[in-house]
Amino acid sequence: MFSGEMFTGFGSAIGGLVVIWAMFQQYIPPQLRDHVERYTRKLVSLFYPYIEIVFPEFAGEKLKRSEAYSAIQNYLKENATARAKRLKADAIKDSTQSLILSMDDHEEVTDVFKGVKVRWSSNKTTPKNASISFYPMTEDRRFYRLTFHRRHRKFITESYVKHILTEGKAIAMKNRQRKLYTNNPSQNWFGYKRTKWSHVVFEHPATFETLAMEPNKKREIMNDLKKFSEGKEYYTKIGKAWKRGYLLYGPPGTGKSTMIAAMANFLNYDVYDLELTAVKDNTELKKLIIETSSKSIIMIEDIDCSLDLTGQRKKMEKDDDDDDDETDNPVKKMEKEEKKGSKVTLSGLLNCIDGIWSACGGERIVIFTTNHVDKLDPALIRRGRMDKHIEMSYCCFEAFKVLARNYLDIDYHPLFTTISGLFEETKMTPADVAENLMPKSDSEDPETGLRNLIEALKAAKELEARNKTEEEARAKAEKEEQEKKENGVKEEVKESGKSDKEVKANGVINGGVAAKEVKQNGFAV
Repeated sequence: MFSGEMFTGFGSAIGGLVVIWAMFQQYIPPQLRDHVERYTRKLVSLFYPYIEIVFPEFAGEKLKRSEAYSAIQNYLKENATARAKRLKADAIKDSTQSLILSMDDHEEVTDVFKGVKVRWSSNKTTPKNASISFYPMTEDRRFYRLTFHRRHRKFITESYVKHILTEGKAIAMKNRQRKLYTNNPSQNWFGYKRTKWSHVVFEHPATFETLAMEPNKKREIMNDLKKFSEGKEYYTKIGKAWKRGYLLYGPPGTGKSTMIAAMANFLNYDVYDLELTAVKDNTELKKLIIETSSKSIIMIEDIDCSLDLTGQRKKMEKDDDDDDDETDNPVKKMEKEEKKGSKVTLSGLLNCIDGIWSACGGERIVIFTTNHVDKLDPALIRRGRMDKHIEMSYCCFEAFKVLARNYLDIDYHPLFTTISGLFEETKMTPADVAENLMPKSDSEDPETGLRNLIEALKAAKELEARNKTEEEARAKAEKEEQEKKENGVKEEVKESGKSDKEVKANGVINGGVAAKEVKQNGFAV
């Protein structure tokens, strides 16, 4: 009986406090409420001996995720999730682990470091002015809260937090999976996705050992990359952002994309495939660059075909304006508006790769590829922006031997001599050479692939000779036609009774007709 009355009185007290708190929130002016809450916290702090530190996921203007938050998240996944009672599970595709476990929202765990016990809690807040949306919880603000006794304040702030950040970054490097990113259109930067880059696991197998290129050239590129990756202090000393630009140019099929994959595997870097046509303006471009991580390659393929950087976009839009049928089509109109909406300029791109914004992050490589280097603005590819220019040319005999080792597992064959002579007389891309060498069935042996290549080289040689003959014949015909026209003009001048010498001296023919008019009209009065 006594216990029932006690619980009844306790429930009534709790209910009264709730009513008082509701009235306090609703009727007390905000200024007075702030003063009451401030002094209440001071009063509680006299009896509450614990200190709290908050680590938000995004700081400042939310341009970039907090590195401290990421490091703490990695540390707690590795060390504290075994003690948590509520967990979140993520299935990672192509990962060695079937599930990745992390703390659920509003979960708390303890951690002990050198005999000092602390508490970590994972929290989430949602703004009160939530709006109706197809994507709920779009503005959730996540943060970790660290709680410890105030007598350990100096130890925690000077030693423990530093330990957490160092360990978290080391765990991230140990569990790191290299990724291939592509930028999302800006309309996907908000809502439940809320990400500027989408990614998959980077699994391209290309290496410099399998790359079809002259050995000396490969060695030069590898040394350059290694020197860059170890040059943090050097770049700081000379006052330059820790980045390097590479321009890969050459005909299609010469291995430009394969070269990028080999670079990424050599340096163990992530790859960001930046699609400029999906970027609306220079501001969006800067936000994308800020979101890239260190130890990464930012590549823009076929930059000679991108937007208005080379004049191609203006020509394309002019053609669209002249075509009335296309503008009447709603689909064509939408595509045209999208093209007009992309306002990335050459100046904006240069500022991101070589201006102040290029220093937002370190250890990054920027790579442009093009099939037509002569179409690019000189300001885009000058030294200092594209520091190293690499020509990806046609296959040579040394590159062929690499492909023969890759595709046929042979280092020498008597047919190599014939193939070497043909490479000196004709041109073929590494992609075409590889296709001819690749076995098409289990019954084919290495000699079959070599003979297929020889036949293809001979056919390419004959085609080049035929094209050269046709070009010479065309040039000869044009020259003869031009000479015939000039001779016809001279004959007409002679028939008019004036010599060439007189025409040149006087500039007129009978009737005062100028020699220039004779050439234009073909007759004289």
